[in-house]
Amino acid sequence: MRTRLQNPIRALILAAGRGERLRPLTDHTPKPLIPVRGKPLIEYHIERLALAGITDIVINLAHLAEHIPTALGDGARWHVRLHYSWENHLREGLETAGGIRHAIHLLSEPFILVNGDILTDYPFEELLNTKLAPDVDFHLVMVNNPAHHPEGDFALNQATLQPCIQNNSTERPASPSPCLTYAGIGLYRKSLFAALPEGRRALGPLLKQQIAQHRGQGQHYSGQWIDVGTPERLLEAQTTPTPALPHEGGGS
Repeated sequence: MRTRLQNPIRALILAAGRGERLRPLTDHTPKPLIPVRGKPLIEYHIERLALAGITDIVINLAHLAEHIPTALGDGARWHVRLHYSWENHLREGLETAGGIRHAIHLLSEPFILVNGDILTDYPFEELLNTKLAPDVDFHLVMVNNPAHHPEGDFALNQATLQPCIQNNSTERPASPSPCLTYAGIGLYRKSLFAALPEGRRALGPLLKQQIAQHRGQGQHYSGQWIDVGTPERLLEAQTTPTPALPHEGGGS
């Protein structure tokens, strides 16, 4: 059954990137539209978000921007409304935090953020049931470190995110909890980005700054997750069973 929300939370799928490491595929196809086992990668996200009860989904666009709305339309086939945040007219790429700031008028408070180039079976209803503490700006989904990112991003001490300090120095101890990798999935306060000036800004430094101030929480997810960012990992996604949807509701 679909989750019924009194105050629907919107989701933002990040789909503006150039996908340099997947060239020449991305010379003519936006990375989120690259098919994985016969279906564009972004459709897996839309299906799972719709199944969780999210009815409004924002997608940011830059590289080959017009291709994505042409392929997806208004979202009616998934019983959702798709909203597009256009960045292709700007003189420079905005990066992640800049893209979120540019789409701020389309987002809810809070909102779900999803990287468009991952393949996962994460159940988004978990984020709908997550409460952000009053002094916290975001809740990040963390996964075990993949082979291509062995050092991880942040440590998770119970539900609190901490800086990830590697044990490569005799002067500083390692993090008390294992370092994990940010999955590209999270629940964010809109207010974190609303005060930022428009323009190019990366998300990583902003997250590190807030986590150093104890303003981040998170969870560890051990299910399916692939960062489809290189030809090798695309092949892995193509040869891995696709994330199954529950039998009730959702899907295209």
